[in-house]
Amino acid sequence: MTDLPGRENDPNDNPFAMFGNPEQMAQAMRQFADMLSAPQGSGPVNWDMAKNLARHAVVAEGDPSVMDAERRQIVEALSLADLWLNEATALPSGVSNPQAWSRSEWIENTVPVWRKLTEPIAERMVETMSGALGGSGLPPEAAQMAGPLMGMLKQMGGMMVGQQIGQALGSLAREVVGTTDIGLPLSDTAALLPGGITSFSDGLELPDDEIRLYLALREAAHHRLFQHVPWLRSALLGAVEEYAKGITVDTSALEEQIRGLDISNPEALQEALSGGALLKPEETERQKAALARLETMLALVEGWVAVVVDAAADGKLPSASALAETVRRRRATGGPAELTFGTLVGLELRPRRLREAAALWKALEEDRGLDGRDSVWGHPDLMPTAEDLDDPVAFVKGDSTWDISKLDEPPAEGTE
Repeated sequence: MTDLPGRENDPNDNPFAMFGNPEQMAQAMRQFADMLSAPQGSGPVNWDMAKNLARHAVVAEGDPSVMDAERRQIVEALSLADLWLNEATALPSGVSNPQAWSRSEWIENTVPVWRKLTEPIAERMVETMSGALGGSGLPPEAAQMAGPLMGMLKQMGGMMVGQQIGQALGSLAREVVGTTDIGLPLSDTAALLPGGITSFSDGLELPDDEIRLYLALREAAHHRLFQHVPWLRSALLGAVEEYAKGITVDTSALEEQIRGLDISNPEALQEALSGGALLKPEETERQKAALARLETMLALVEGWVAVVVDAAADGKLPSASALAETVRRRRATGGPAELTFGTLVGLELRPRRLREAAALWKALEEDRGLDGRDSVWGHPDLMPTAEDLDDPVAFVKGDSTWDISKLDEPPAEGTE
């Protein structure tokens, strides 16, 4: 075999030596073609693979279809919960078509939002992987010959990221109870998972119907916010996207990991990359700022939901206090799925100041009533900041007479 100029003569030390041998290159391309036979959609991630992996993960541990009786119970619980919330908030109903989903249905119905959240990060990872696998240091005379294989390497990177996302979604689907557990609006439809409710109930010596109704109250309360606060959805998802824009992948570590690998061996490549340790983004100052904004917003959402649900359940649901504490512990500490979520967007979604946010919403209600409390959601400029959580009294006693409609008015004549 003729060696490429500037390379060592030992082919074992030269992963690009195959480019000088058309037969070896053709064999490598056939191997990649076989490995990449799954259909690849547009974008950096093989979403067909991600969804299939996630579904296989939940089916392996049991994911029965929702029975008619379970469906009726959940639809009735969401409808009753939505009715109770009318007395606890000025925001109108956000539940128009309550549903009960299996874990597989949750995966299918939430993928559009996951796609929006993960692709900015996935694109950087795929570009880094494909460049490190095939483009770094490639001799000019081999570039044209390697072109088709480089495309396959990029597709393989998409598969690797898709594999991570699929595993993460499968883990999340085994733990969630609805569409709003992690604080983000994953669907416009209010839905609960019977399997998730069963897992949540494990170890709780409380009536099943009370657990189901309490979780329905939380789901319905979240949807009131997401449906009737127009800027909230884009603010939350935008903060995650802003975090993604600051992603930097450790290229040198990735190249070190794959140095010396035979790129004609798909199994070796998959073993080197599928662990995911090299794909964890490094946190920059820009990301830290975005994360701080996201944590504050999540705390405000979760604090409001806690206050509203407590009020709606008061005198109607005997186990509400115990269930509220269970949810608080679950949100404060996170579970295995929350750790897995880091592989999706590189951050933890944890409302670390939930208690402070709930206290602020309660103080607002006492001072301004339900309408005054909920009117704060009318514009992002009216929302409390992280500093306001430190001093809720100052925020509550601030100017409550500001007319937000003036935000869109042109300046008065003779003023700048």
